[in-house]
Amino acid sequence: MTEILTERKDLLRFTTAGSVDDGKSTLIGRLLYDSKALYRDQLDHVEAASRRQGFDRTELALVVDGLRAEREQGITIDVAYRYFATPRRKFIIADTPGHVQYTRNMVTGASTANLAVILVDARKGLTEQSRRHAFLSSLLGIRHLVVCVNKMDLVGWDQARFDAIREEFSAFAARLDAVDVTFIPVSALHGDNVVDPSPNMPWYRGTPLLHHLETVHIASDTNFQDVRFPVQWVVRPQSDEHHDYRGYAGQVASGVLRPGDDVVVLPSGLTTTIAAIDTYDGPLEEAFPPMSVTLRLADDIDVSRGDLICRPHDRPAVSRDLDATVAWMTDRPLAPRSMWALKHTTRTVRAMVTEVRDRLDVNTLDRDASATSLGLNDIGRVALRTTAPLLWDPYRRNRATGSFILIDESTNTTVGAGMLHDATAQA
Repeated sequence: MTEILTERKDLLRFTTAGSVDDGKSTLIGRLLYDSKALYRDQLDHVEAASRRQGFDRTELALVVDGLRAEREQGITIDVAYRYFATPRRKFIIADTPGHVQYTRNMVTGASTANLAVILVDARKGLTEQSRRHAFLSSLLGIRHLVVCVNKMDLVGWDQARFDAIREEFSAFAARLDAVDVTFIPVSALHGDNVVDPSPNMPWYRGTPLLHHLETVHIASDTNFQDVRFPVQWVVRPQSDEHHDYRGYAGQVASGVLRPGDDVVVLPSGLTTTIAAIDTYDGPLEEAFPPMSVTLRLADDIDVSRGDLICRPHDRPAVSRDLDATVAWMTDRPLAPRSMWALKHTTRTVRAMVTEVRDRLDVNTLDRDASATSLGLNDIGRVALRTTAPLLWDPYRRNRATGSFILIDESTNTTVGAGMLHDATAQA
């Protein structure tokens, strides 16, 4: 019974961001340590590493600073993922870099998150990177922000300092698309307001960070309205027992699917109904994001990888000309006339950049319309033309069918991440 209840707990993906030395890794280490989510061997390893580096205490930042270069430099370079669970919820943490040089890593870690924890040093207040990461979180569709004002112990637990930072950030956040912003004063080093309430800040009436993470409402963030099922694989078992079986495997991107539902297969436009929904553990009465299932259809129609199953009267946009915001992740610039492979859901096509429309200054939120290319870590708006039509939705409506990656075909490396817009949408 315990295993069944554990499986039914929902999952919160969250990312941490902020300036270098704001204490992101220490906060995650403290969160894992105080919630009893560290194994004994992990704790022994961190304690030994702390002694080697001359600390007179257990340096909890080493829990997530896994790369040797990170430990030597004292900064986060790569995205470090950690998993833990409480009786209320399961969590995946993405500890992302704070340095501007690693903006691409921050974009990677935040791309699937429901919530972003933005750390602010109470002594320094909002910095360029604080604003940058808050904006990037909003740009990537993260609807919940938690601003942890860290190192409150170093400002004497001063409520006035906390209130000033909250007012300054609130004014900046008014220009973002985040649904809700929560402010929590913490000391990651000492554990104040991380897992347990702090006796040092009786003026704070809110909950500790862990309680907020356990209770923040994220169910409405998922699009359960628009049915989108990108076909990843056609299942045809080559056995006598299942010789007539034909199913279509993939992950539900959005919406809810049930046997008997009328559906259309795109781009062919052929209509049919869902006969059954299969999984390894048996048939289902309904499927919803992010479940991976196999659909069986009532009619024997032509369906292949890259096709999209949806409702007949609720179809995505279909076009070869795309308007997108792209986060660029390589030294080779993104320039007009350049060609790339574009992977969108389960379909891969070739795409040419027809225009670089602007480059975004994420510190001021201004756009440079005179820009002619995007360099490493730049973010800008571009126009693309693909060799075959894509079946897509605006990113603001559907993160799964509104996003794509660009791939360098000569090296097979990901060079950019994009978000699709309506052609008439404002930047």
